[in-house]
Amino acid sequence: MISNTVWVVDDDASISWVIEKALTRAGCAVERFENAEEALVALENSTLAKPDVMLSDIRMGGMSGFALLEQFKQKMPDLPVIIMTAFGDLDSAVESYKHGAFEYLTKPFDVNEMVSLVERAWRQAEVYTEGLEVSHHTNLMLGESAPIQEVFRIIGRLSTSEMNVLIRGESGTGKELVAEAIYQNSPRAERPMIAINTAAIPAELLESELFGHEKGAFTGAHHRHIGRFEQANGGTLFLDEIGDMPAGLQTRLLRVLSEGRFYRVGGREEVRVDVRVIAATNQDLESLVDTGEFRNDLFHRLNVISINTPPLRKRRGDIPLLINHFMRQSATDAGGERKHCAPEALRALQNYRWPGNVRELENLMKRLSVLAPSNTIQVEDLPQEILEQQTESDGWQVLLSSLAAQKLDSGEKKLMQSLGTQFESALIQVAMAHTRGHKQKAAELLGWGRNTLTRKLKQLNLEKGNAGT
Repeated sequence: MISNTVWVVDDDASISWVIEKALTRAGCAVERFENAEEALVALENSTLAKPDVMLSDIRMGGMSGFALLEQFKQKMPDLPVIIMTAFGDLDSAVESYKHGAFEYLTKPFDVNEMVSLVERAWRQAEVYTEGLEVSHHTNLMLGESAPIQEVFRIIGRLSTSEMNVLIRGESGTGKELVAEAIYQNSPRAERPMIAINTAAIPAELLESELFGHEKGAFTGAHHRHIGRFEQANGGTLFLDEIGDMPAGLQTRLLRVLSEGRFYRVGGREEVRVDVRVIAATNQDLESLVDTGEFRNDLFHRLNVISINTPPLRKRRGDIPLLINHFMRQSATDAGGERKHCAPEALRALQNYRWPGNVRELENLMKRLSVLAPSNTIQVEDLPQEILEQQTESDGWQVLLSSLAAQKLDSGEKKLMQSLGTQFESALIQVAMAHTRGHKQKAAELLGWGRNTLTRKLKQLNLEKGNAGT
């Protein structure tokens, strides 16, 4: 890294000390400040080197990190500022970008990642401009895992954009929440957002719902009907389950997206609209394009910006946070005391595959908040499918994680030694059984040489009954 000056503003001395040491080793000159007020005073000091990059915590005694960021932007508009927060929620992400932050880090963070981010900030000096107010609805999006944090970052970066967006992900992953968050933090937030689920409306009625119809256009059309595109004029149209749209309507939709105009069903008067489209699907649109079920040109028109909502099994670390949120929400709605999960129950919930994703978790928590007999949810309170289900491709990883957690809870150490030995033994025994004891073939299956396999068999006391060549 080329030498530069980095200011660190954080009232947690231990964190700022770690940051200083890491950045100093990377060749930076670091100045530490315990609060925002100290940093502002230092900014007026003509003898002190001005920062090339600044890292600031959000919540500190006195002035907040966001207020500090605004002050610095007035005096140093091109300064890249990295916001640090212990609260990895969407609001923090969007607020960071809204106030002009270069990026934000969720505590605890990887030190090497932090150093790389500082270097990128210094080199690119990219600043995000102000966006709009954050809706309280975005609080429904929670998570500190890397996949959901990436979703937050994209939403933040879209806060000044009006590009079309395609949201992709399994059912129950929160695609609707992502669409609403994009809308609430967009330049069109003061205009309407109209939503329509294209899979929930019969094909023969969908055209009228989207584009409207004139009186007498078909049997039963007693009045002019204004469609969703006209209702969303100047604002945003959310097309859910776009992969289920009939082929004929795909052509009409493409024209509206490319030209901003259409005719109502049975109409002769051209209607012009200015609409931003956010579409969502749980299908593989590329495969539908290959089979001719979805127009290639429409796919690319919608897929200007793509966001993938991660399934819950890919963000298991967020499950305790989500459970606490849903339990707190249920307690507030019912006016009762919030329930908690026993460690064994929480472990079972984290090991479950969650085919219904966050929606399934939310529904279960609502159910348990009513049906669980005590304020502590036990394993026996959980549905049988959660206790019995064996995961598929990642099942061994889940079981291994559960076993490791049990060993740590019992005070055991040196997990790599004990579990690593068991892991190797299992693979060797399966390979030897598959080759009926033929060492050379088993070694090839394992990616070892024959001598390595022979040595492992001896070390792990697995030689008995494995005398093949």
